[in-house]
Amino acid sequence: MSLRNIIKPYPSPLITGRGIDLDFPMLAGCLALLGLGLIMIASASTEVGAAQSGSALYYMTRHLIYVVLGLGACIVTMMIPIATWQRLGWMMLIGAFGLLVMVIIPGIGREVNGSMRWIGFSFFNVQPSEIAKVFVVIYLAGYLVRRQKEVRESWMGFFKPFIVLLPMAGLLLMEPDFGATVVMMGAAAAMLFLGGVGLFRFSLMVVLAVGAVVLLIQMQPYRMARLTNFADPWADQFGAGYQLSQALIAFGRGEWLGVGLGNSVQKQFYLPEAHTDFVFSVLAEELGAVGSLCTVALFVFVCIRGMYIGLWAEKAKQFFAAYVAYGLSFLWIGQFLINIGVNVGLLPTKGLTLPFLSYGGSSLVICCACLGLLLRIEWESRTHLGSEEMEFHESDFAEEPNHGR
Repeated sequence: MSLRNIIKPYPSPLITGRGIDLDFPMLAGCLALLGLGLIMIASASTEVGAAQSGSALYYMTRHLIYVVLGLGACIVTMMIPIATWQRLGWMMLIGAFGLLVMVIIPGIGREVNGSMRWIGFSFFNVQPSEIAKVFVVIYLAGYLVRRQKEVRESWMGFFKPFIVLLPMAGLLLMEPDFGATVVMMGAAAAMLFLGGVGLFRFSLMVVLAVGAVVLLIQMQPYRMARLTNFADPWADQFGAGYQLSQALIAFGRGEWLGVGLGNSVQKQFYLPEAHTDFVFSVLAEELGAVGSLCTVALFVFVCIRGMYIGLWAEKAKQFFAAYVAYGLSFLWIGQFLINIGVNVGLLPTKGLTLPFLSYGGSSLVICCACLGLLLRIEWESRTHLGSEEMEFHESDFAEEPNHGR
């Protein structure tokens, strides 16, 4: 199936009789995060870039390439009708399983810091868990539409999704990638709740999920060590609590207004992973509490806007699109809460990127692709393009849009 055949059935928000027709508040919020991320990567990675490659701008240049690729992915996903994603949901699920199996095969998967989370190519690495999370959301959205009555009224409709989710969670834990597992299962649980699962069954699912998390933590000594050390990192400041201690020092040095962009001391090999998992700590040091709170506010706006896009699609009776929007928003919310929680010491240390800000090609490109999906969903719900009972042609979109939202 060619790209031309995929996008032919419907107009695109980029190609209409009235020009570009997008949800500009959502687009502006995400572009602001992308721009801030590029600035912070340029600042946080100078020392490690100079030491590893001889160029202080090495990681910034690579991140800029990922931004360009991500914007390209955003444009492509924006041009594909949501109905196409719905038809291909089962194929995406198979593809997600295939990628997660490939990454744990020696010789194919690439091991970094003791984890097999990447499939290495000549110039870049692909992280299958980032792709799998989105594909699971798309598949589960289709399931909730097809089996809506069964999900709401029977135990079997409630348990069937876990026939897919639990094996996928097992593959993620084999890498191991505990953070991605928690985010994926959390987003799936939220989608099931919004899909109409009764409160009793949902509460039972939450209890079982908490029990499973406790069991998984106890099964691995390093997870127990992280859990016990994050409560008081200063007890082992130069051992297990080192990374969190350095992150907290960065927050302390930043005070209210920060030490100034580029003036971070913690990025000079005191704080490990300063340009990836702990970029928010460097941001707090350089921009202070004010800059940190503004960044959090920007994230909150983007996530709430994504939830509203789902609500608008649901009001337009485009339920698949609504569940996809909810699921993608919960993926962002989960990663945001975990990453920020780790940086400020509210959660145990966990390697999970901050959407749009952290260095990492797979995460950045997938986040941009998700943005394209959300923009497409908003446009289709506003124009009622995805409604089954209505048919549209290019000439129907000649008038100026109503941006009352």
